[in-house]
Amino acid sequence: MAGSPRRAAGRRLQLPLLCLLLQGATAILFAVFVRYNPETDAAVWHSGNRSSSDNEFYFRYPSFQDVHVMVCVGFGFLMAFLQRYGFSSVGFTFLLAAFALQWSTLIQGFFHSLHGGHIHVGVQSMINADFCAAAVLISFGAVLGKTGPAQLLLMALLEVLLFGVNEFVLLSLLGVKDAGGSMTIHTFGAYFGLVLSRVLYRPQLEKSQHRLGSVYHSDLFAMIGTIFLWTFWPSFNSAPTMLGDGQHRTTLNTYYSLTASTLSTFALSALVGEHGRLDMVHIQNAALAGGVVVGTSGEMMLTPFGALAAGFLAGTVSTLGYKFFTPVLEAKFKLQDTCGVHNLHGMPGVLGALLGVLVAGLATHEAYGDGLGSVFPLVAEGQRSATSQAMYQLFGLLVTLTFASVGGGLGGLLLRLPFLDPPPDSQCYEDRIYWEVPGEREDEAQGSLRAEETDTRA
Repeated sequence: MAGSPRRAAGRRLQLPLLCLLLQGATAILFAVFVRYNPETDAAVWHSGNRSSSDNEFYFRYPSFQDVHVMVCVGFGFLMAFLQRYGFSSVGFTFLLAAFALQWSTLIQGFFHSLHGGHIHVGVQSMINADFCAAAVLISFGAVLGKTGPAQLLLMALLEVLLFGVNEFVLLSLLGVKDAGGSMTIHTFGAYFGLVLSRVLYRPQLEKSQHRLGSVYHSDLFAMIGTIFLWTFWPSFNSAPTMLGDGQHRTTLNTYYSLTASTLSTFALSALVGEHGRLDMVHIQNAALAGGVVVGTSGEMMLTPFGALAAGFLAGTVSTLGYKFFTPVLEAKFKLQDTCGVHNLHGMPGVLGALLGVLVAGLATHEAYGDGLGSVFPLVAEGQRSATSQAMYQLFGLLVTLTFASVGGGLGGLLLRLPFLDPPPDSQCYEDRIYWEVPGEREDEAQGSLRAEETDTRA
């Protein structure tokens, strides 16, 4: 099942060489450019009369830890629903995250934290790198089971670069607010992956259709990923926000939005399901849409009611997307979206961006008081009106969709290079191509024995 000896030999060298090349290059760049920031450097920190408890680490590390668990555990197990692709779902998530965290530290550092020719790193840069890794893993979900590890590493190499450019344009040049990443993470990652999937379209993928479904225990593993993501999502949205009321408010808004999206998901799943039964695919994914939809507006004065309404809408749209829209995407638009990232990250991400446009347009000094400067500094300083800030938010969404679409198209062309050795149409969604699977050799031996018996009888 692993393929011809020639392909196996090529696969033996391809991934190790690419891993060593990428690790060697990033290590050299780290040696040249990366340094500790003042909160981390022993000499700089101890040069002042500061208490150790004042270090940013103690305020940011709990959020970082939660975000890190989401990236490494939540995303990996959420994609473990495929019955024969669990090793690859969790293992390739691990591989992509490890590379993306290093590469994004460099890319984001060049844009955001370059001081005297050096990139300064600390706990905040670790959080930002995890956000970038999350976008890469969202894109991975769209091509899950149809790409090899070498292809995925090259996808991450390109996507991290474009993620950094898009984030810099939105946050630094346009002054867009998007703390929880409805645009920069979810919309970008989803549509990058969807366009990539379209370029990599496989007309003969029905040869692997029998592996595309789940079994009882694989759905249970995926639900573990859902629970991790659901539990820690308030930290994900609030991690980069201003300490104090901003972080507190973002956590609350995300918390309430997630609860509402969960209830709407259960309601809609039973309503549209056969014989009124719940669909585990809906529960695993659409229940999380509430975290996506308040990514942009979570730090704003959305109000608890607004968070509930947004979450309920996101859960509804996401569930209906899985039920009705996903088949249309494949049949009409030739989009083979393995994990349904369009329903969990794409549509809720766009909704979240539009919600940010609305809430930004309603921002007033009366509603925010002295806190307006921490949420909308340009509005507080009189450089923009609330309406113009809303227009910049909308323009940021269009910029993100453009970067994601163009980047996904380029990535698709890159991954189509034949020497990258993607899995054949008949062996997609199959661990045994890339992993030593327990019992594999016994199965092969039994198959050979049956073949010999057949030849003997003949």
